[in-house]
Amino acid sequence: MAAREAGGVVLGKSADKLFSLSGLFAVYKPKGPTSAGVLNLLKERLLAEAGVQTNGNKRNQVLKIGHGGTLDSAAAGVLVVGIGKGTKMLKTMLAGSKKYTAIGLLGKATDTLDATGKVTEEKPYDQITKGDLENVLQKFTGDIMQVPPLYSALKKDGERLSTLMKRGEAVKAKPARPVRVYSLSLQQFQPPLFTLDVECGGGFYVRSLVSDIGKELSTCATMQELTRTKHGPFTLEEHALYEDKWTIDEIARSLEHCTSLLPGEPSHKKLKTEHPGETAVSCEDK
Repeated sequence: MAAREAGGVVLGKSADKLFSLSGLFAVYKPKGPTSAGVLNLLKERLLAEAGVQTNGNKRNQVLKIGHGGTLDSAAAGVLVVGIGKGTKMLKTMLAGSKKYTAIGLLGKATDTLDATGKVTEEKPYDQITKGDLENVLQKFTGDIMQVPPLYSALKKDGERLSTLMKRGEAVKAKPARPVRVYSLSLQQFQPPLFTLDVECGGGFYVRSLVSDIGKELSTCATMQELTRTKHGPFTLEEHALYEDKWTIDEIARSLEHCTSLLPGEPSHKKLKTEHPGETAVSCEDK
């Protein structure tokens, strides 16, 4: 097989293998970096291993890669990645449910609805029992209406609401929208902390859920930690590659393993081809 070229430079076998990779796999996103930051780091690692030079700060367009659903910086867990033709599969293949484990804190509310924000309200919570919390969860299961948080990746006039908020601009809450919760259960209750397992559809904000639960209990609550444990058929335990496994060979093995998780490749004629290096899908599932 002839070596490929990128920017007029003849590449070796490692690069040839890298550019032949195609499909979906999952990586672990730690707490801290953005989803886009994790994707860029992954891309840099693979290009460096393949011996492909990047042009300073310019986006390198030779490797087509994208992720299938944003995780907040403060969240961790499964981030599904499409490479090669796999970037076209992200939206179609990952329309299924997502699972999260969330830790909520009773008695405090923040402007971001999570631990990264400023405290805006404090209320007593001593009266709340485990039974109270379990009973409330039933109201948030099934097809419900949810108001997205102001600090979010949703956009107004082309800019993220979170960007507008940080600039101190007045932002109106988006109207409530229909979302689906397949299952919701209380795993642990040690006041003021409680742990939830959530399985939901697209467009769902776990931060908003925790806040709404607090209000329903006549107190307030904010999300302390969030971990995505499943996205479509990809699970944290079985499929997510940690950073030490971000190599061409490991990803090739993962792609082969993950092929069995996916149905037959659909027609992509109606799907827009994403620009190489760009995030292929940006679902607001947080």
